[in-house]
Amino acid sequence: MEAKAKVTYVRIAPRKVKIVLDLIRNQPADKAKAILKYTPKAACEVLLKLLNSAIANAENKDMDTSRLYVSECYVGQGPTLKRIRPRAQGRANRINKKTSHITLVLKEAE
Repeated sequence: MEAKAKVTYVRIAPRKVKIVLDLIRNQPADKAKAILKYTPKAACEVLLKLLNSAIANAENKDMDTSRLYVSECYVGQGPTLKRIRPRAQGRANRINKKTSHITLVLKEAE
């Protein structure tokens, strides 16, 4: 059995989220929680909330929370917010503010 949690349209670039997801992939849920708590990255705050949500979903499905581990975690790119920054001599540069869709799946260890 598995418990899944998903968050969409997070205002952080997928590239930055992927670095943190690589740290917690295939880790036990309690160890993943500790890693997220003490890693100084902006994505950790969102991922900790997502992990807690997945654990709550697992409890709701009557799964043993002490045996949970992060089986899958991945990030996809959401829509990009396009903004313009004024430059010299009437020109403009584009600023792309990227968003992410993050999915986290927990399974029970055998």
